[in-house]
Amino acid sequence: MPEQDQKDQKDQRDRQDREDRKQGAPPDPRHWWPLVVIALAQLMIVLDGTIVNIALPSMQSELGMSDGDRQWAIIAYVLPFGGLLLLGGRISGLVGHRRTFLISLIGFAAASALGGAANTTGVLFGARALQGVFAAAMAPAALSLLTLTFTDPKERGKAFGVYGAMGAAGSGVVLLAGGVLTEFLDWRWCLWVNVPIAVIALLGLPYVPRDAGAGVRSGGLDIPGVLLSVSGLTALVYGLSRAESRGWDDPLVLVLLFASVALLVAFVAVEARVRQPLLPPRVLKHRARGAAFLVSALMLAALFGCFLFLSYYAQTVLGYSPVEAGLTIMVLVVGSLIGSMLIAGRLLSRVGVRTLMVPGLLAMAAGLLVLSFLEADSAHVLALYLVPAQLLIGLGLGIVLTAATSLATAEVGYADMGTASAAFNAGQQVGGAVGTALFNTVATTATAAYLRDHGSGSGSVTSATVHGFGVGLLVATGIMLLAALVATVLLRPRGTRGA
Repeated sequence: MPEQDQKDQKDQRDRQDREDRKQGAPPDPRHWWPLVVIALAQLMIVLDGTIVNIALPSMQSELGMSDGDRQWAIIAYVLPFGGLLLLGGRISGLVGHRRTFLISLIGFAAASALGGAANTTGVLFGARALQGVFAAAMAPAALSLLTLTFTDPKERGKAFGVYGAMGAAGSGVVLLAGGVLTEFLDWRWCLWVNVPIAVIALLGLPYVPRDAGAGVRSGGLDIPGVLLSVSGLTALVYGLSRAESRGWDDPLVLVLLFASVALLVAFVAVEARVRQPLLPPRVLKHRARGAAFLVSALMLAALFGCFLFLSYYAQTVLGYSPVEAGLTIMVLVVGSLIGSMLIAGRLLSRVGVRTLMVPGLLAMAAGLLVLSFLEADSAHVLALYLVPAQLLIGLGLGIVLTAATSLATAEVGYADMGTASAAFNAGQQVGGAVGTALFNTVATTATAAYLRDHGSGSGSVTSATVHGFGVGLLVATGIMLLAALVATVLLRPRGTRGA
């Protein structure tokens, strides 16, 4: 079979690389091209999750969006991405991870080009929705390819370190890139930037191993599971996004959240009974893998409010431009690169994941706690607060995300690889949505209470807003400590098997 021949050729190349290293010869540099391709795809997904936030004022002005409609530039991407992830993971396992990756990469780039050329809000929202659809397939396919390509423990650590760096540092890079593109070029480049990135990834795709797994084209789609998961996840993500602006007691929010719970409970019941489940229970029952899903969701729930606060504080309180604000957050980016590539990437094959994840989570909790003490007129804000806090958060984020991503696909068969990757990504999406809505609610409530006690002068408004963020950051600190507790309890000190 051609697929078996390709698998044999890859195994032969891997054996030759190992022999070359034993003899002191450097490995074939083409061996690392798949990592470049996968990392670029991860960067695109992270990029489009937040960069439009920066370009939104310019988009609204040029396209004539109303204040009520502008949210759809964000929601149109988030809804299909979060709602279709499990389906995208299953499709990746059915038709092949490489094939799914290729199709979704091209589709994502085309949708980005369409969105950048949009001259009406309808075209823009449609293009953003298409981006979300293709991202829902590309994300699990990319992580599956990474897991299947780098199987040597040392190489796996390095590969997941780079992949984790893209996820951890991506948000900071996006803030800087979005500010530069919007300020010096045009908001359209916030979407068009995906096209050259995709072209570079396509140039390296021939070096990505072709599909050669037993799960390709086996089984079928669990239609009831598809309908229940898509509708349940979509209702959950949309309900949480609406809770951010309308409040938790809004009738629409309550209906969406209750409906999502009912649909997802029905989904779990169906998956336990069908022959070819969309999300096999065995994927979630693995103790260490379940811990990785839960810890990453809690971590992102805690961090989303932090990113919002850093952007607001730098621009509104310190008076920085978008580019200057992006440069300030580069401290976090540097910390995450060190944590993912120099710490987790090197230690992942030597120590247990708990040894990496628990200190990383505690470091992030400490960083969030430091930020919670910031005030509107804090002296020496960079040296005493922003720099040390961002270094702690960045180091922890790089370490934990790298370790959790590796653990999420550990000991998974080819057919379930896409599903496990999708479940991991879905947990992050839900965690981020919950965190954003919760942080906004806590911060808004604390801000209103401060204004009632101190008046509503211009200085008081800024102080009240910073105070509200501080209270939200204290809640985020508690969530991060909960994630550290979960990792301590569910993960063993060494290894993943049976953890």
